[in-house]
Amino acid sequence: MVPFDPRDEAFLADPYPTFARLRAEAPVHDHPLLGMPVAVSHAACSQVLRGRELGRIWRDAEPAESFRAFNLLHRNSLLEREGPSHARLRSAVAGAFNRGHTARLAPWVGALADRLAGELAAAIDEHGSADLMSILAAPLPVEVIAELLGVPEPTRSRMRGWSNAIVAMYEPDPGEARRAAAERAAAEFVTELRAFAAHRAQHPGDDLVSDLLSADLDPDELVGTAALLLMAGHEATVNVIGNGVLALLTHRDQWNRLMADPELDERAVEELIRFDAPLQLFERTAVADTEVAGYPVPAGTKIAVLLGAAARDPAVVDRPDELDVGRHPNPHLGFGLGVHYCLGAPLARVEVAAALAALRSRLPDLELAAPPVRRPDFVMRGLRELRVTRR
Repeated sequence: MVPFDPRDEAFLADPYPTFARLRAEAPVHDHPLLGMPVAVSHAACSQVLRGRELGRIWRDAEPAESFRAFNLLHRNSLLEREGPSHARLRSAVAGAFNRGHTARLAPWVGALADRLAGELAAAIDEHGSADLMSILAAPLPVEVIAELLGVPEPTRSRMRGWSNAIVAMYEPDPGEARRAAAERAAAEFVTELRAFAAHRAQHPGDDLVSDLLSADLDPDELVGTAALLLMAGHEATVNVIGNGVLALLTHRDQWNRLMADPELDERAVEELIRFDAPLQLFERTAVADTEVAGYPVPAGTKIAVLLGAAARDPAVVDRPDELDVGRHPNPHLGFGLGVHYCLGAPLARVEVAAALAALRSRLPDLELAAPPVRRPDFVMRGLRELRVTRR
């Protein structure tokens, strides 16, 4: 029996009742459609993410000759490495981040969020309603990642399209058209980033690419790291903002509570990540025979954690199906655990908090103008359109 069909529209609209049923039945389930078992309890997912017998073992997209750029980006990503190679690359990237980029960018991010929220308010005033995704949620994170890397125009304007195309490959059945688009986007990204890195090698700046060059990353590792920052930093944050604003506007008491109390912003960010997880599935591969919650996982076998299922596990979260912007503690796994914990988590938190603060300033009377349009994807859970208006 298949636990769920990741292509089913009803499931994609609200996967959480299915996750609750699966958690009640067992902590790990075989999933023939995904081709791997899936962990659904918080404890099982934590075990997968922390377990040293479970790593990120990259397998090239096939046929490999058709995905040269896509495979290059992932083969050289710290997310897809283990052991000394991962430690060396992670240390270099962490060192670059620790040079104060998040603190440096925080005021700029706040000003950008305020400007975009102002554009959203103006569009609502002019047209009666406007799409929060295209005006605020999508532009904000990609602009932040581009600023972090130091990437100028016209490359900056193309980054969102590259990211959207590449991450489509993470879905269970992307189809040939999306697979081809992902490789084209990856190839363009590699070409542009290599050219920019060559320029920065001669003309260093106050940006992450300059810092990574000084850390002696080779050219492939540099573009792989930049791609990871773009895809992880951009896609997840877009979806946190979109999913989060939708959740707040459909739980009006929590929206009003947040609009009235800026001190709740930090806790609200964590709750929005937990309540409707922007990344639903994350894979690991057994590097040795092991088991997860009693489920055998032989060496070489992939296993996935369902982060949305873990986030609503009543064993660790009180009233898990309720949105509570003041929730504390909040043991969500949205940024991962262990050696692959997200290095960009502090910056992502700054971005989401800035978006909430900007909406409080510009649009405290925001409300839905139409039913949201969801993206037809499971792994990267988000909205295509969120049309809003004023009360």
